[in-house]
Amino acid sequence: MPADHVLGPQFYRMDDFREIVAARPRLTIAGGVAGRITRGAELVARKALEDEHLYGVNTGFGSLCETRIDGEEMETLQLNHLLSHACGVGDPVPEPIARLTLLVKLLTLRSGNTGVSLAPVLRLVDFWNAGLVPAIPKRGTVGASGDLAPLAHMALPLVGLGEIFDGGRLRPAAVVLAEHGWAPLRLKPKEGLALTNGVQYINAIALHCLMRLLDLVTAADVVAAVSIQGFSGARTFYDELYHQTSFHLERRAVAANLRRLLDGSNHFTLPTCNRSRQDPYSFRCLPQVHGAVRQLTGFACNTLENEVNGVSDNPLFFPEQDAVLFGGNLHGQSTAFLLDILAMAAAELASISERRTYQLLSGQRGLPDFLVKDAGRNSGLMIVQYTAAALVNENKVLSTPASVDTIPTCQLQEDSVSMGGTSGYKLLQAVDNLEYVLGIELLTAAQATAFVAGLELSSVTRSVVESFRSRVPFLEADRILAVDIETSRSFVVEQAPAWRHGLALA
Repeated sequence: MPADHVLGPQFYRMDDFREIVAARPRLTIAGGVAGRITRGAELVARKALEDEHLYGVNTGFGSLCETRIDGEEMETLQLNHLLSHACGVGDPVPEPIARLTLLVKLLTLRSGNTGVSLAPVLRLVDFWNAGLVPAIPKRGTVGASGDLAPLAHMALPLVGLGEIFDGGRLRPAAVVLAEHGWAPLRLKPKEGLALTNGVQYINAIALHCLMRLLDLVTAADVVAAVSIQGFSGARTFYDELYHQTSFHLERRAVAANLRRLLDGSNHFTLPTCNRSRQDPYSFRCLPQVHGAVRQLTGFACNTLENEVNGVSDNPLFFPEQDAVLFGGNLHGQSTAFLLDILAMAAAELASISERRTYQLLSGQRGLPDFLVKDAGRNSGLMIVQYTAAALVNENKVLSTPASVDTIPTCQLQEDSVSMGGTSGYKLLQAVDNLEYVLGIELLTAAQATAFVAGLELSSVTRSVVESFRSRVPFLEADRILAVDIETSRSFVVEQAPAWRHGLALA
């Protein structure tokens, strides 16, 4: 049983999220955080009774911001807010993303600036600790004014409505609450708005995808190293001296990874190696392309860490200054941009991987056509490249940005929105596709290495290939390859974290 994790004021890094996602510790609220939350709620209660319009507390929402709400109706207003905004459609997002949404929402609520009381915060913590995750329909957010529809669904179980993942099954929230002896909450002024405002949903999608991509960036180097040996590639393109001419540190990191991965191999000495050392760009420019992808993931890490550690809501309450300030921290443009950028990164990493697969199947460098002994009677790995090509084509379409679009909402009150939800859905699919494409490259590369006369694999890649062969046997003759592709993808996904941390790679 992992130790309790205390939710305090600390700044959370990507590795912190990885650890929490993996261990799923019990959460507790630090005393200082509880005090800040209480003081913020007290400020809301006091300000709600004053004559000024206090948006979302004693007024309606969106373009109804100048419609005053009587004091006795303020709690009804918050419940109505959840009911009216729960407009999500489609299947629920995977449980890990819904769980991350809850966690990121807690990071905003811990600030005390949102105006919620302790009750909804502690109930969300109860959900986490009991392994209960509110179900969130996938579609319905425009990524500004907050992720209103998804977050409304996340908040519905607090009031006994909606559905909850319980042991992997969807169950009515009212039933689950009754089993745990929890009464539905009555939301106080501002609490419904605080729960739905902000872009914690698209931030959670970004976290989920970025954690996967960071592993796949390293996995791409490992898989490419096997391909280099199967293709009898040169070694000059990852030589340390060569890369001293570049100030792109990410390129240097990829080249250093290749030197580490290929140390001890003789692939560059074989007669099948190109004598002019002019390998196709998918090999020779590998540090440049993989390095550029690393630059985008690095930007995304920095941007996302800043985003999820901040306060995404409106209005914000500042008890020490007795102030209520109105602004745009509910807008998700930063996240929307990085989601689209990461889709581009996934598309390019898949694209260059598919090109290496194609080269390995092309009958060059002494390799048999389609990497099978009796080509003609056997088609070998011919069609796995078609599958990779189809997925790469899809990723190119998915990398078209959604974040440059806007469709005004709420009677032009919200006239510029981020469309980060669409950016997130696209990225989820693009990362899935990338996993398959890298799996297909490894399937092809491992097969190729067996045909290279005199090849001595490096110790690192020999271990990778041997482990892979325990899952996917050498292709002697045609068989149904869909199973091999699924297994190859699973192998890459399962091994990627270990490759990232266990191979002394940059």
